[in-house]
Amino acid sequence: MGKGVEEGEGEDVERLTRLFEVLGAEDAEGWAEAERDLPQLARYRFLRMVWQDIDAWTTTAPDWVAAYRREGVAGGAVERAVRLGVTPDELGEIAREVARETAFALLQGMDDPERGEVPDEVEGRLPGWFLGELSEHGEPTGRVLGALHEDLNEAEPQTPTTRTRTEGDET
Repeated sequence: MGKGVEEGEGEDVERLTRLFEVLGAEDAEGWAEAERDLPQLARYRFLRMVWQDIDAWTTTAPDWVAAYRREGVAGGAVERAVRLGVTPDELGEIAREVARETAFALLQGMDDPERGEVPDEVEGRLPGWFLGELSEHGEPTGRVLGALHEDLNEAEPQTPTTRTRTEGDET
């Protein structure tokens, strides 16, 4: 049911490599070569979207800091932080890291429905879930996007800010 790279493999790897490059993958060829076993293009596309949301916390920090200072659930905390000298860019870096950690935990939970706590009386009686790949025509391919949390950091965009922060960082 699923279509990997089997037929016309060399051409498909080249075509996929170009797609990954356009999407900004650092190891485009590696992602493309792995497509024969995993729905890597769908995985990368999904993780790219996750990173766009994570990075928005830094790229739009001045805007959301100003908005939170005017109103919002965390408005008081943001106002106090700014008054103490924390800059919008610094708040953005904190918010980005919280968003990254939250995304990682959510991706782990997507892969393991048993991860969360549920009351004993419903244990084993609840449905699970999965995220599946669709073809470019919107039809299910039968391939599951599993273990996305394992590739979250690898799919991080390598902008000057993130490259400086992550180079030499062993974590």
